[in-house]
Amino acid sequence: MPNNMPAMKYFDPEKSIGFLIYDVSRLMRRDFDRRVQALGLTQIQWRAIAHIARQEGCNQATLADQLEVKPITLTRLVDRLVESGWVVRQPDPKDRRAVQLHLTEISRPLLETMQEKSLQTRAQALLGVGEDEFTVLFNTLKKMKSNLSKEN
Repeated sequence: MPNNMPAMKYFDPEKSIGFLIYDVSRLMRRDFDRRVQALGLTQIQWRAIAHIARQEGCNQATLADQLEVKPITLTRLVDRLVESGWVVRQPDPKDRRAVQLHLTEISRPLLETMQEKSLQTRAQALLGVGEDEFTVLFNTLKKMKSNLSKEN
């Protein structure tokens, strides 16, 4: 444990950074769900669309991993997104057995609306947080992500 970390004599969930990050994430998803409810998207659908937008051309295995769902669950989800016209499967030029996922042109306005709603959720979450506080929080979370992403 780093020297600058406060010692914990016992586990206290109220002082757990893991629980706090999880709760903030859950509450932000709930707020966003409420904002996009009129779009007719389930949480897993909007999360899939957002991940595909971040990694256009990803394969289904990568998306399943990012969404933390089983491949069979993801296959059904992607089937519904394809049927709705929001996503297309295209052959992967490097692997004939695999497909890449791409957003369609009709999903672009949906994505823009999702981005607007996301900014509203972020603004709600950051009420009363100053720019300097935000910068420290953001950089700390990036460092934590990097630390946890390293192979052990």
